Amino acid sequence: MHEHPFLPLVAGLALAAVTTLATAHESHAPKTGTAAASLAPEQKAWGIAGKASAVKRTIDIAMADDMTFTPSVLEVREGDTIRLRLKNRGKDLHELVLGTTAVIEDHAAMMKKHPGMEHDEPWMAHVQPGKTGELIWTFNRAGDFDFACLVKDHYELGMAGRVRVRAAAAPAR
Repeated sequence: MHEHPFLPLVAGLALAAVTTLATAHESHAPKTGTAAASLAPEQKAWGIAGKASAVKRTIDIAMADDMTFTPSVLEVREGDTIRLRLKNRGKDLHELVLGTTAVIEDHAAMMKKHPGMEHDEPWMAHVQPGKTGELIWTFNRAGDFDFACLVKDHYELGMAGRVRVRAAAAPAR
């Protein structure tokens, strides 16, 4: 029998590649219908993951195959924790991704390059056709922020909306 000195090296590299791919896929797999629960919430320009116990208000949002969110403009107060209850009324997968215009556009470009990529962040929720999902977010920064569906071509077809976060009233002096 002839030994192949590179066989263990090739086998090791193949195992490393498979492990890396499995781990990468797992870290981007969506928690369908519900935004991810992060161990340590990360502050974003548009807020931070909220806790269900802190929800002040629930806003129902319909997602449809005519590439619309209803309502498409949300008004909230700075500091409020909001439950966005998402109902997919269509036959296609839809998602809601919160962010700044730049973050939404950057993520949309990344999704165009990697259309099969899935993700799981607390500011994103995938909702299967006919299903309901939710996202709980604390809007602790005043300003105008965006939300969009970044499923293939949905954003480009206009499936987007706006969150207007009004500044909390300044304390009386």
